[in-house]
Amino acid sequence: MTPAKREALFARLAAETPEPRTELDYSSPFELLVAVILSAQATDKSVNLATRELYRVANTPAAIVALGLEGLKRYVRTIGLYNSKAKNILEMSRRLLAEHGGEVPRDRDALEALPGVGRKTANVVLNCVFGEATIAVDTHIFRVANRTGLAPGRNVAEVERGLLAAVPDRYRRHAHHWLILLGRYTCKARRPECWRCLVRAECAFRPKTPAPVSAPRPARRSSPA
Repeated sequence: MTPAKREALFARLAAETPEPRTELDYSSPFELLVAVILSAQATDKSVNLATRELYRVANTPAAIVALGLEGLKRYVRTIGLYNSKAKNILEMSRRLLAEHGGEVPRDRDALEALPGVGRKTANVVLNCVFGEATIAVDTHIFRVANRTGLAPGRNVAEVERGLLAAVPDRYRRHAHHWLILLGRYTCKARRPECWRCLVRAECAFRPKTPAPVSAPRPARRSSPA
């Protein structure tokens, strides 16, 4: 994808959604950190349903530790891999209390040293909580970056490096949110909805998926008199 097309792609996404945000519900850095850990291989909707109840009784590291492993599991058992995620969240809470005064650190190495926190989770927290221009590459972003030609890569690390180099500086803060929303709702895995995509003109994917027969067609303009 050429620099001009990259500029046009992000300009279109920014015009459509000037201030994108994560679809995970949270009201503190710790709540977001827990939600992102739970969101691995799970939908944001399912995580929000679980944390809505959890955060009513435990939304701080101390409260999670007081809840205990079995107590925590009762709230997250609807989430895939909940056993290991609950263990990580409990140990992560203990580490925050012991090493960071109960606060989520604004430091990549410190974040990634916490149980259950990898590079993607750290990138989300650094971006959403601290406003850093990080790009958290999930399955949606990996697909969109490769399919569109924006930043092709064989693995998540290659795609992240490619995006950091390709995304114009003024768009980098919100880039991963725009790309996640594009992949989640339009550039879908099985059947991308190219016919209604904002950035189809810039996208290198061929052939473009045609609109289903049942989809409404644009109104035909009448000929001038």
